[in-house]
Amino acid sequence: MKKATIFLLTCICFINTGWRAMAQDADAMKKWTDYMTPGDMHKVLAAATGKWTEEVTMWMPPGQPPVKSTSTSEYKMILGGRYQQANITGSFGGMPFEAMSLIGYDNMKKVFISSWVDNFGTGILNSEGPYDAATKTITLIGTQTDPMSGKEMKIRETIRMVDDNTQIMEMYNVTAGGKETKTGEIKMKRI
Repeated sequence: MKKATIFLLTCICFINTGWRAMAQDADAMKKWTDYMTPGDMHKVLAAATGKWTEEVTMWMPPGQPPVKSTSTSEYKMILGGRYQQANITGSFGGMPFEAMSLIGYDNMKKVFISSWVDNFGTGILNSEGPYDAATKTITLIGTQTDPMSGKEMKIRETIRMVDDNTQIMEMYNVTAGGKETKTGEIKMKRI
């Protein structure tokens, strides 16, 4: 074969491979862009940006009256509107209480994902779940360690946006048989 023919075939092969790679790169870039771009569900989170007062009611031992306390929280969007960070301070049972949460919407999984930490434990509560636009409610399902038994237990949490200035969060423990026990409720009002 002549050198010119080899050169031409090499160029054609390179161009075809390059176009396929570029097409794959363009497809990969679009997928990555879709994954990383905040959308409507991130706007749902952003609507809570600001400071809130919280009326907290916790049901501790079964059959006992609930324990009530108050706290304040501040919500802000971070990392270009991709995640909502909350910082909570207050008191509970006469002890200072501090907590942080991070919640985002995963564009690929199509669910909200949440992590919660506080000074009443050393574990991290991770949960995830859908949004119901009709009721303006995020439902999160996760597991946490029960300090009494040392075993993992399932929890369910709902965050309902009542209006622009009111949210209600409810927490439930879920038994292996699926029975739920309400453990907490937080009524939030925007300051």
